[in-house]
Amino acid sequence: MKRIHVAAAVIRGEDGQILLAKRAEAQHQGGLWEFPGGKVEAGETVQTALARELEEELGIRPSAARSLIQVRHDYSDKQVLLDVWEVSVFTGEPHGAEGQPLAWVSPRQLGDYEFPAANRPIVAAARLPERYLITPEGLSGPELLRGIQTALKNGIRLLQLRAPAMFDAQYRDIAVDALGLCAGKAQLMLKGPLEWLGDFPAAGWHLTARQLRELSAAGRPFPRERWLAASCHSADELALAAQMGVDFITLSPVQATHTHPDAQPLGWEQVAGLLQGFNQPAYLLGGVTPGDVARAWQVGAQGVAGIRAFWPE
Repeated sequence: MKRIHVAAAVIRGEDGQILLAKRAEAQHQGGLWEFPGGKVEAGETVQTALARELEEELGIRPSAARSLIQVRHDYSDKQVLLDVWEVSVFTGEPHGAEGQPLAWVSPRQLGDYEFPAANRPIVAAARLPERYLITPEGLSGPELLRGIQTALKNGIRLLQLRAPAMFDAQYRDIAVDALGLCAGKAQLMLKGPLEWLGDFPAAGWHLTARQLRELSAAGRPFPRERWLAASCHSADELALAAQMGVDFITLSPVQATHTHPDAQPLGWEQVAGLLQGFNQPAYLLGGVTPGDVARAWQVGAQGVAGIRAFWPE
């Protein structure tokens, strides 16, 4: 069965809201919401197909777009490759040129809409930022909380509370305070045993590679309303993350780092190869800086994650 190549767009308005279109009942996956786009015809580039489809469907022309995520999905009756681009600037006023209902929704509201199964990773990518902050080791509780406050003021919207040397009780106390600071501003990801999940209902969970290997066979440990992430370093771990149904991963180390001098760097070329065919958003970690975001996009990643390079000194 030949995989159908589809160009799709996450279209953002100036206010950050995202444009959705509803599929006609007679269409495949009819009645569900989708990110606008359509089939790439023979001889067309993805960009040409996207521009043509958006003009036909919505009456707009994209003038600034970048690759967001590629998703391969097998339905019972067809196989698709969704080639998704983020459109941040366009000309024209969007309207349902084919009679389809449209809706502008905030990234947070995307979870309230019903999409085809193949769109799940796109929804995650549309909601996630380009930077993922991981807290440094060796800081006291007050230092961590002050740094988190500053990071939030600097626009960080996704952060992981990582403090491997801390006693469990101290980590849990700081997690409560950090959740309070992040409420309404950023998504906080915690680390630790899954027995803690019920105590922190607003937090997402970031699994270590060891937890991923131990727990992946049992599938996703909690419903999709909560963010689930995992640390990956190899093709095998990427496969386990996909099997578990995580929402995003970190892939490391991209380059040599002071924190893990013995780890063999993957390098940009190998990272690109590993992400080819991986359907979830991925943050690149290890020897990268906020200045590497565009390069991360080019190799198929959501963005970059960092510790010291991202931490407000």
